[in-house]
Amino acid sequence: MRILMVFLVGLWATVAVAQPIDRQALVSRHNPHLSAVDPHAPLMLGNGELGFTADITGLQTFPEAYSHLSPMMVMAQWGWHSFPNPQGFVEADGQEKVPVHGREPQAYDYFKSFDEMTARPALGWLRDNPHRFALGRVGLVLIKADGQKAVLGDLTGTEQVLDMWSGTLTSRFIFDGQPVTVETRVTADKDVVLVRIVSPLVAAGRIGAEVRYSGVAKALSPDPQDWENPEAHKTEVVAGDGRQWVLKRTLDDTVYYGSFGVSTGTIRQAEAHRFEVLGAGSDELIVQVGFGREAADVAAVDYPQAVAAVADHWRAYWMEGGVIDFTGSTDPRAHELERRVVLSQYLMKVNGSGELPPQEEGLYSVSWAGKFHLEMHMWHAAHFAQWQRPELLERSLAWYVAHLPEARKAGAGHGINGAWWPKMAGPEGRNSPSPIGPFIMWQQPHPIYMAELVYRANPSPEVISRYGELVEATAGLLAEWPVWDEATGRYVLGPPIIPVQENYDPFTTFNPIFEIEYFRMGLEMAQSWRERQGLARNPQWDQVIGKLAKPVAKDGLYIPVENKPEFWAQAASAECSGHAPEHCDNRDHPSFLMAYGLIGGAHTDPAIMKATLRATEAHWDMRQTWGWDFPVAAMSAARVGDAQAAIDWLFKDLRNNQWGVSGMTPRVHIDSAGDSMVAESARKVGPDGVGYRRAAETYFPSNGSLLLAVGMMAAGWDGSQGHAPGFPKDGWVVRYENIRPLP
Repeated sequence: MRILMVFLVGLWATVAVAQPIDRQALVSRHNPHLSAVDPHAPLMLGNGELGFTADITGLQTFPEAYSHLSPMMVMAQWGWHSFPNPQGFVEADGQEKVPVHGREPQAYDYFKSFDEMTARPALGWLRDNPHRFALGRVGLVLIKADGQKAVLGDLTGTEQVLDMWSGTLTSRFIFDGQPVTVETRVTADKDVVLVRIVSPLVAAGRIGAEVRYSGVAKALSPDPQDWENPEAHKTEVVAGDGRQWVLKRTLDDTVYYGSFGVSTGTIRQAEAHRFEVLGAGSDELIVQVGFGREAADVAAVDYPQAVAAVADHWRAYWMEGGVIDFTGSTDPRAHELERRVVLSQYLMKVNGSGELPPQEEGLYSVSWAGKFHLEMHMWHAAHFAQWQRPELLERSLAWYVAHLPEARKAGAGHGINGAWWPKMAGPEGRNSPSPIGPFIMWQQPHPIYMAELVYRANPSPEVISRYGELVEATAGLLAEWPVWDEATGRYVLGPPIIPVQENYDPFTTFNPIFEIEYFRMGLEMAQSWRERQGLARNPQWDQVIGKLAKPVAKDGLYIPVENKPEFWAQAASAECSGHAPEHCDNRDHPSFLMAYGLIGGAHTDPAIMKATLRATEAHWDMRQTWGWDFPVAAMSAARVGDAQAAIDWLFKDLRNNQWGVSGMTPRVHIDSAGDSMVAESARKVGPDGVGYRRAAETYFPSNGSLLLAVGMMAAGWDGSQGHAPGFPKDGWVVRYENIRPLP
C-alpha cells in the first residue's frame, strides 16, 4: 500500500506539472487597481496603433491632476506632423564631413554642440520634424447641481480596475451623491475609443462627454498639445447629424479625421475645437470617438459587436502567445516578477506592436520629437517572436523592407554596398542630426537578429522570402564597414564610433566589445540565411567573420572599448568607483555585458565575462543606469551560470528600476549625466544628496528587455541545459508555455 501511495503521489505531481497554465487567472491576478489618482501612473488602453491614456475617471477629464510628464493624450502610430519649412531645409543642411579611419572624410548628420542650433536653424528643424502629435482629448462633462462644472475634489469613492484579459478599463466614483460607472475600450481593428457611461445623472442631463482638439506646441516634449493658439489649426464638421459627426482636422500640411458619435442627447460645438454632449432620457450614454487618416476610417461601429471584438482580440493575445507562471515559488520576489512580466506584455502590445518601430515612450508621451531610435527597436519588439507572437514583430519589421532603397542610398553615401540604418528617424527614414546619434552602430545588425527570431518562431520558406533581401543588404554593411588593419592583420570597427555606452569620444574609440561580437554574429546568421536559400556562403563575409577584431581582456576583465585599456583601473579608483563624475567612464550602459548576455558572442569567454559582471557590480555608478541595463546584466549572469545573480539584478533597487502599479518604469537622469531638455520643475534631490531629473514617467525599453531576459532565463538559449536554466533551483517554480530559446 505504501508503495502504491508513493506511486500515486508521484503520478499526481507529474500530471499537475503537465497541466496547462490557467492563463486567465494568471493575467487577472495582476490587473492594476487604483483607488486614488496616482499622478505618475495613468493607465493605458490601445490596440498597437492607437494609444489612449486615462485618468481616474477612465477618460481624460482632469489632466491637471497628473505630472506634466504624464499628459492625457490620444496618439497613433500614423500621427505625424511637420512644422512649416519655408527655408527648404534638406538633410545635407544638417551634415558635416568628419574623419573616418581608413577612408576619406565622410558626411554625417552631425554637429558638435547644441549651442550650434542657434546659428544653424536647419539643425533644429531637421531634429524636430517630422514629429508625433496628439490627436485629441476625450473627457467627461460633469455638471454640479448648481450648474457649475465639477473639479476633481467633487468626486469621492474613486475605484478603477484595468481588466487586461478583456481590454476593459472600469472606473467608478460618486458624484453629487450618485454613482457613476465609466467603461473605456479601444477597438481592435479601428482607431476608435469606446465609452459607456452609466449613472442616474446621465438621464438628468448632468453627465456627458466631450472631445477637444489642440494645436502642436513648439516645445514637443513631453506634451505636444498647444491649447493656447486656437487660430493655428482648423476643425471642420464635414458630415453627420446630431448624433454622429465627422470632423476634418488641419494642422499646417497635416490632415486627419475625427468622429464623435453618441447614443443619446445631441452633439453641439461648444468652442472652435471642442464638441460635447449631455445625456438625456436614459441612465446610459454610449460614446464613440474615432481617429483616422481618411474620413472612411472614422465610420461608426456597432457598439456591442465592437465590445465583443475587443474582448476576443485580447483573449486571443493572451491565449496564443507565451506566458510564464511562478505559482508555488517560495522566493518572495516571484509574485512581483510575475506581475512585471504580465504588465509588460500588456504594455508592449499597446505601445510596441504597431506598424512603425516605437519611440522610447511608445504612445504615452513624446520624447526626442517622438521619433524612433532604431537601436532600441530590438528591446521594444524582439520579445514578440521569442514569446511566439512573431506577427507582432513583423508589423514593424516591415518598415525595414519598405525602406531598403533609402538604406542602400545611405550606405552608398558612406562608400559601401549595403543597407545603412539610421539611429533616430521618423517614418520617412531620414537620420536626425546629433552630436552622438550618427556614430551609434549597434542598430545595424538588428534587422538580421529580428528576422532570425521570426524565422525560429516560424521556420518557413515564406519568412525566408519576405526578409531574405533585407538580411543580405544588412549583412553587406556588416562586412564592408569594418576596415582592414594591415599592421595587426584584422578588421577593426571605428573610429568614428560610439558604442551602446554613449560616453566615449567617437573620433578616438574603436572596437567596442559588443559591437564587434554583434557584427560577427549578424554575418554568421546571414550566412545561414544564404544556406537556407540553397546559396553558397559569401566568402567575403567569411573572411570578416574570421578576422574581425576579438574582445580584449586585461587583468582578467573585458574592457568595453579597445582604446581604453585603463578602464577598470580607473573604475576601481576612489574617485570613480560607484560614483562616476563625467571624466570617469564607468557610467551609462554597461553594454559590454551584452557581448555574452544578449548574444553569447563566439569569442567571449564565460569565465572572463563572469568576472567582468562582478567587477561591474562592484565599481559601476549604478545611479547612472537605465531601465534595460538590469535585464542585460541578468542575461549575462544567467549565461555564465549565476542564476541567483540574475534574479538579484532584475530587482536592483534603483531609481530607473522602479515598477509602478501600471507596470511602467521611469526614466531618470542624474545631473552629472545632463539633459538640457528636462524642465526645471522635474529636478529633485535624492536622499543621497545627488540631484536628478525625472525625464519621463515611463521608458518602454525596460518592459521589452525584461520580457526578453525572463523569457531567456525560462526557455534558455542555444546550448543551455535543463529546465529554466536562468532561474535558481531553490525558491523558484517556473512553468512556461510558448517561449522559445534565444540564439
